[in-house]
Amino acid sequence: MFERFTTRARTVVHTAHEEADALGHRTVGTEHLVLAMFSAGGIAADVLRACGIEAGELRATLAAGDDAAALRSIGIDLDAVRESVEQTFGPGALERAEPPRRGGFLFRRTKLSNRFGNDAKKALELSLRVALSMKHNYIGTEHLLLGVLRDERGTGGRLLRERGMTHDRTMELVKAALRNVA
Repeated sequence: MFERFTTRARTVVHTAHEEADALGHRTVGTEHLVLAMFSAGGIAADVLRACGIEAGELRATLAAGDDAAALRSIGIDLDAVRESVEQTFGPGALERAEPPRRGGFLFRRTKLSNRFGNDAKKALELSLRVALSMKHNYIGTEHLLLGVLRDERGTGGRLLRERGMTHDRTMELVKAALRNVA
């Protein structure tokens, strides 16, 4: 599938793995794809910035985690849980261990598709559909962004929609950017 991806789109896929690792996440989700779009540059990064989306703010939101808010809503206080666990097992008992160092690029490359979560797989599939609907024979970062937004379940799309982005408005911005490039 990656043969249609532009160099920047491939960079997004690769960098998304690094973003997931940096956040201590085992699977690569749409949120990691969005963060990686900033690093790769191109139309997606320009559109995200034009919409007022900032990588640092998204990363901070993900690092804080939605889990804490969800647990608080059902009466579970994570600070109290952490304190109790540390009293029993010692300070730092819940700290994440460093992710294991992996081999070189070839090893990571062979494992890329195994780490994608269902939302990221769906967004990649949708990015192909978006590209075809636009009559493009490649998948660029702009198609990845639109694929993320079209996926209703993914965290990346949800975070973007919470910040005011819509698929239709993003499509307008992408088309305008493509006209400016041509």
